[in-house]
Amino acid sequence: MKLTKSIAIAMMLTLPQLGTAVAADGATLFKEKTCLTCHGKDGKTPLLPIYPKIAGQNAAYALQQMKDIKSGARANGQSAAMMGVMHLVNDEEMAALADYVATMAP
Repeated sequence: MKLTKSIAIAMMLTLPQLGTAVAADGATLFKEKTCLTCHGKDGKTPLLPIYPKIAGQNAAYALQQMKDIKSGARANGQSAAMMGVMHLVNDEEMAALADYVATMAP
């Protein structure tokens, strides 16, 4: 019984640190998956004026857009440019990227 309590306490102390790891992972992924190439390292200075400024974007919205582009459900506007790199990210990485983008100053 004491062991179970100890494990529960250890988990509670560790969980808040995991959120920070996800944000840091999103920042790393933003660079590694070449997001900064088109959207700018700050998410608000895109390579071309027709590319969106994504800094501060709602995380749920950003995630859905990435999923739709990857699946082909969204194939309008400049999504063709992004479709070429979406094969580089999995669902967990998309979520981390969306969370990171939401933390960027607009």
